Order: sequence, then structure tokens, then C-alpha cells
Amino acid sequence: MLLQAFNRLLMLPFSLALALVFPVYGSDDLPGQVDGSPDASDQSGFKPHELSFSLPTDGLARAEFRSEAFYAVILKSASRCAFKERDRLEIQQLFLKNKVFMDRFGCDDDVEENITYSNVNPDFSFIAVYAGIDNATANAFFDDQSLGKKFPGANIRKMQAILVFP
Repeated sequence: MLLQAFNRLLMLPFSLALALVFPVYGSDDLPGQVDGSPDASDQSGFKPHELSFSLPTDGLARAEFRSEAFYAVILKSASRCAFKERDRLEIQQLFLKNKVFMDRFGCDDDVEENITYSNVNPDFSFIAVYAGIDNATANAFFDDQSLGKKFPGANIRKMQAILVFP
């Protein structure tokens, strides 16, 4: 018994060092998994124009929570808050399997918007379509859909959806 206690004492610094090098993450510490299907918002509580992703369930207060990184094709951009839901819905009809989403963060005084996106210019609005979790899938989607021809200026963007807590 004394030998076991001694061994534990010897292992303590090693265990602490491992914990610092390889932190243990709970499922709520990891970025939220994106659901890029068109009907995902209906099932997850997100607004129709938002790209949905899994949210933490641990009840901890946060300033923000981010999705995993994903790729989207920015189809259109315009001045801040220029796009309306009807614009998004018109484009969504072209993509049966991929979510078309847009940024409305800070656009409506009477509607609270909590989702914004990384790697975009905050001075402009955009309409985008989910293109996959990796670059190869996004490039194949872009080429298969001939998006450069249908939407001049369309470009692939790596981004994250961000839930900003009020």
C-alpha cells in the first residue's frame, strides 16, 4: 500500500504535465457541428436565413460560441442589410441539398439577430450556400454547380458561424 501511494506521488507531476499538453475537452468545448441541409433551421430553432450548428448544453455563460470551420460559396454581396428573406428563398430553390444562408446580424432593430459569420467584411451583406466541411468538397461543389457562371464573382470562403450571446 505504501508503494502504491509512492508511485501515485511520483506520477502526479507527469499527469499534470500531460493535462497541460493534452487538455481534456468536453463535448460542449468543441466547436458546434454544422448542419448544411436546407431544412436544418426548421428542426434546430435557428432562423430560416441562418446556417444551423449544434450548440453547447452545459449552461455555462459565454460571450460567443463558434461552429466548426466549413466552406461556403459567397454567391452575392451588397451593402449592409441589403438582402431580404425573399432574395434568399429565390436562390434556395436552386439548391435542394445545400442550405442558402445570409447575414442579418445588426440589420433589424425589432428582431434580435445572434448569428454572424467569420472571414467576411462586416460592412457588407452576403448570400451564400453551404459547400462542405473541406476545401476539396467545396471546390467540387463550385465546379459541379457552375457557380462562377451562374453567379459572377462567386467565391469559396472558409468560415465559421458565430452565436453571439446577448
